[in-house]
Amino acid sequence: MRKCLFITLFFCSTFTFAQTIPTFTYENKIYLPNIKTALCYNSNKEQSLPVIMLNSAEMLIFSFDDLLGGTKNYWYTIELCTSDWKASKVSSIDYLESFSDDRIINYRYSSNTNRKYTHYELSLPNTQVKPKIGGNYILKVYQDNDKNKPVISQRFYIVDNQVAVALEITNSLQVENRNYKQKINFTISHQMAIPNPYQDLKAVVMQNFNANTAQVNTRPAFVKPNQLIYNDLNTNDFWGNNEFRKFDTRSLRYKADNVRDIYRDNETVNVMLFQDLPRNNSAFANQYDENGNFFIRNTDGRDDKTEAEYMGVLFTLNATPPITNGDAYVIGRFNNYTLNADNKLIYDANKKQFYASIMLKQGLYDYEYAWLDKTTYTLETRPFEGSFFQTENSYQIFIYYRKPGARWETLVGYTNVSNRPKQ
Repeated sequence: MRKCLFITLFFCSTFTFAQTIPTFTYENKIYLPNIKTALCYNSNKEQSLPVIMLNSAEMLIFSFDDLLGGTKNYWYTIELCTSDWKASKVSSIDYLESFSDDRIINYRYSSNTNRKYTHYELSLPNTQVKPKIGGNYILKVYQDNDKNKPVISQRFYIVDNQVAVALEITNSLQVENRNYKQKINFTISHQMAIPNPYQDLKAVVMQNFNANTAQVNTRPAFVKPNQLIYNDLNTNDFWGNNEFRKFDTRSLRYKADNVRDIYRDNETVNVMLFQDLPRNNSAFANQYDENGNFFIRNTDGRDDKTEAEYMGVLFTLNATPPITNGDAYVIGRFNNYTLNADNKLIYDANKKQFYASIMLKQGLYDYEYAWLDKTTYTLETRPFEGSFFQTENSYQIFIYYRKPGARWETLVGYTNVSNRPKQ
């Protein structure tokens, strides 16, 4: 019975290829169901955040897989965005040194896999497309050199480093939240003239590179010579949440961490995870995680990019809905913490269980369960995961500055800090 449910969920969530093609948005998004595993990271470290320094030797690696195989005519362009990820309406002449678009010519076919796919990859900047100012950028991939055929949009950051950011992670100063929340205080040190920091400067604080958690700071608590201090009592409080759950499918020859069963159905590899329990009423348990990240790995082969298998992964959560008007989702960086039909959980009222089957590429994955309150449209993990101030999280701060009279905001500072204890 469980196997039949798994297959039904898998086919319903994965093979709905006939869909209306939408238009580009300014978010991390895959627009076609045959496109999977979009990755974008600094080449210095696999699956690091897609942030590089302007005019440095650093590069971004961007890749994705096409499950329809063969060779497609994929093109890409990049566009400068505002700090809140809207169209900047700035001409590409102002932010690009060379051409505005190019074709993706680096691709390889999968080998030794049940499901055949084509792996596409590019690096930025390159000789064809090279940004010349710091800021938020969106990478747009489209088919047949037609921007009305969107395939992927991917956010990334170019830092024109002009300020230093020092960050401190403490307990919340709100007494009722001291055991559940973490507070971020930070200081911006600068040598450049900032005539009006209350108007010209903006700081965005984010937890675990999850855009849903972003908090915008426009008013420093204190302004000192060459320093801006942000430590207001009521700002930058984040739920500590819990350590991420995880599973290991680096090999499909044996059952590794959190894998209950592995079986094959025709040409499909299916992985069933152990059933998860809510953690909102349990004590905090410290465990090492990757702060929501994931890594494509295949220890059964030699090439992770083209020999890693695609598999249907069945998630099961033994819980009841916290409230009547809402939906449950499984989220992580593997789906950019977004909510869609693929990662929405189906509730079985008789068994009091949530289910979801998601097609993923072989590797190591962090994940967590979240509840969307459809009345307030707020997304929270606390109903299933709990929240603890001891949880290890990473925090990112992006500093934007608009010079008086300038037509765009420049990303002038960035830091990424974890509260993980030093070993």
